[in-house]
Amino acid sequence: MTTDRQHPSAPAHAAEKAYRKASGQAAPDWSLLEHYMPLVKSIVARMRIYFPSGVDSDDLYSIGISGLVTAVRRCDPEKTESFASYAALRIKGAILDELRRLDWIPRSDRLLAKKLHHVLGVLEQNLGRPVSEAEAAEAMGMSVPQYQRLLDTIRPVTFISLDSPAGGNSPSEGEGAAVHEVVADSTEPDARDRMERRETIALLKERIQLLPDLPKKVLMMYYYEGMRLAEIAEVFGLTESRICQIHSQAVLSLRTYLDRAAKS
Repeated sequence: MTTDRQHPSAPAHAAEKAYRKASGQAAPDWSLLEHYMPLVKSIVARMRIYFPSGVDSDDLYSIGISGLVTAVRRCDPEKTESFASYAALRIKGAILDELRRLDWIPRSDRLLAKKLHHVLGVLEQNLGRPVSEAEAAEAMGMSVPQYQRLLDTIRPVTFISLDSPAGGNSPSEGEGAAVHEVVADSTEPDARDRMERRETIALLKERIQLLPDLPKKVLMMYYYEGMRLAEIAEVFGLTESRICQIHSQAVLSLRTYLDRAAKS
């Protein structure tokens, strides 16, 4: 099976290399815009899973381009290891900034997501493993079809926003800063951050192994193999909507587990 996933082309990498070498020049290298347009399209396509159907992809693309422009304007080639990584963070941040400004997630959906998050936390703590959709539905007092519709409703809330406050509540920990700002402007590796990241990855790997076979495969195909939801649906003979539900259930379970681990 072939896919049409888009990545920066060879000229894009050449432009990035030239840009990084030109660390002494003050003017931005606007040629990067043309080279990294496919990156904007790729990010919008992959983030689409988290947005309600009413959000127009063309609008997201336009906002993503503004994030790319910001990346070109602000990136310091001397301090940034990879322009592509920096640009990706800026593009995602710009999209999420705009969606938050438009209040794209209804308060009722946030409350439902919060309730489900709590129910899953209690249930998984008692069972000591990820719960099935049937178990979660029963705990929520719903039928499985009702629960699956709930997953569709709160799907956007399952995304961990790059605009969430970074570093906790203490001013000394960066209150008011956005995660994408902190990450994008970081120029020095932080030993504590590296250690926490390794620990988080280890916890995720361990927990993913406990997931049922189908959710595990969906996560691997989506995040590690870079397959689109429609492609995954075709592999399993399911609808794209059903794959979205399986993805949402798995992500909610992993987030619940990580939150509980952070508090323990």
